[in-house]
Amino acid sequence: MDYRTVGVGGMLSVVRIHLPSDIPILGCELTPYVLLRRPDGSISPDDIPETNPVDGYYLAYRWYRIQSDKKVAVCSVHPAEPAALQCLGCVKAKIPVSKSYHCSPKCFADSWRNHRSMHARAVHENGVEEEELFGRFSSTGSSVIATENSLGLAPSDGLVASNVGLSNGSVFSGLAPISERNGGEMWYEVGRSRTYTPTADDVGHALKLQCTAVEASTGKAIGLASTCTLLTSRVIPAPSPTPRGMISTNTLDGISTLELDGHTAGSGTFTVLSYNVLADLYATSDMYSYCPPWALSWAYRRQNLLREIVGYQADILCLQEVQSDHFDEFFAAELEKHGYMAVYKKKTAEVYTGSAYAIDGCATFFRRDRFSLVKKYEVEFNKAAQSLTEALLPSAQKKAALSRLLKDNVALIVVLEAKDSVSGEGPPAPGKRQLLCVANTHIHANPELKDVKLWQVHTLLKGLEKIAASADIPMLVCGDFNSVPNSAPHSLLSSGRVDPSHPELAFDPLGILRPASKLCHQLPLVSAYSAFAKMAGGNSGLEQQRQRIDLTTNEPLFTNCTRDFLGTLDYIFFTADSLTVESLLELLDEESLRKDTALPSPEWSSDHIALLAEFRCKPRLRR
Repeated sequence: MDYRTVGVGGMLSVVRIHLPSDIPILGCELTPYVLLRRPDGSISPDDIPETNPVDGYYLAYRWYRIQSDKKVAVCSVHPAEPAALQCLGCVKAKIPVSKSYHCSPKCFADSWRNHRSMHARAVHENGVEEEELFGRFSSTGSSVIATENSLGLAPSDGLVASNVGLSNGSVFSGLAPISERNGGEMWYEVGRSRTYTPTADDVGHALKLQCTAVEASTGKAIGLASTCTLLTSRVIPAPSPTPRGMISTNTLDGISTLELDGHTAGSGTFTVLSYNVLADLYATSDMYSYCPPWALSWAYRRQNLLREIVGYQADILCLQEVQSDHFDEFFAAELEKHGYMAVYKKKTAEVYTGSAYAIDGCATFFRRDRFSLVKKYEVEFNKAAQSLTEALLPSAQKKAALSRLLKDNVALIVVLEAKDSVSGEGPPAPGKRQLLCVANTHIHANPELKDVKLWQVHTLLKGLEKIAASADIPMLVCGDFNSVPNSAPHSLLSSGRVDPSHPELAFDPLGILRPASKLCHQLPLVSAYSAFAKMAGGNSGLEQQRQRIDLTTNEPLFTNCTRDFLGTLDYIFFTADSLTVESLLELLDEESLRKDTALPSPEWSSDHIALLAEFRCKPRLRR
């Protein structure tokens, strides 16, 4: 989407404007790239607002919605598909109309759990009675009408076939249409700033942006050649991710599936999320060519990620690949609105993205009404590498050793104090502090550097052992370890040691892994998701989760799914002598993700999936 014009000599003119994505998304801010020719003939990408004119000129922006006589609606789940069905329950519940459309009966059925949650929220928030919402329709809690694109549905199971045309539901009160009308189209002005965020009224309609060079003294456009006009595709609703429920691990309860919507940690429990959110600096079309550009753009992904993360309602968030500028400008501010405090540790070297330098890191958030920060520890593996080479290696080997070991990875450790009980035994007794240690890390990714991965994990665990020795404290070790189950780092984490005959110990060019007997720790760590494999009995929900577990490793079949790789890299480990798992976020199945080739996709905005576990502290016993 790229438009150019010819400048006027000696005056400010707009040379080019374009948007990073061809398809505007509901709720995702549009920020055009504008290239100017200044009066002196120089070319500049800098904005010139009315409040700060340059050489007597400034830029004026006008956004318009193009309203066609023909009503168009698109599927709320698959926005590239035209709508064939509309949920009347959504209409009655006063849910934004764009969320009521579906492209097929299967689409509606597959998204029913999320739909039911939306209806439940509407009953609570909009004061709609359930009888009014569902009325004479089916007991499934919704009714659907078919659009003029109908596939000839029979009126059964709550689906009512009809040739009723869809209304886009747009409301234009307070917007003055421009007097011009061409080919059955009206233009409605919707914004006057450089950026614009599409609203529900814009869904199904194209947008137009006019960027004009204006003379400050008169407030008038310099001339026709000073204006650039850009037209977008139709605005589409953001795809709705498939809802993921919590699976109880309490066999005494018969194992039940819990709805995430409205589900918060139970009395005496707390929840922890671990999620590699895929930093924008790595989210390139070269790397993820199968993902539509609009779904790969940060403007879209940040909103989709925020919606997903907030929806999990976790008490503690361990996020990896959080870009430093996005932490400052987006994550910290947005999650603060939802009651979270933040601690951040960025990596130790920047990456050139082609236009600027950027850096990512680990961010840990916690609910300020449940926890307070006691202490934080920042682990820079580069510093540990420098100490190691200084102490152990001859001078001649130091340069080569540092070249191999200096990979800029970090870990962030926080010690939190619970403000209420996390053991179910009532409020903490006076003078007795309920502490919790949470480690959040992102281990090096290069599969050729297995010795470096293992050394980084071992270094982190030794640091955690020191904390454990100074205080009787439950521990969580979360993150993207870039290590598959049964690898040496995974074995060290889960079993406390690495077998000397492990094949990954065979290549140790720096001698940092010898003797193998030193590769051990005393923390009783267990992988949270191994609980699925170890549980007996249960219902169909648990059985479905078992099918998504590798029973040879007791770990998920995958937490990272790209076109070229499918495997588990992410874990939540906990100290089993002080914590017990109460429930786990259900895993996704590969088939549902492969419909979009792989991750990231319009539905899921990272190449990793989120892991979430609910824990309860056991009665305090000294190790």
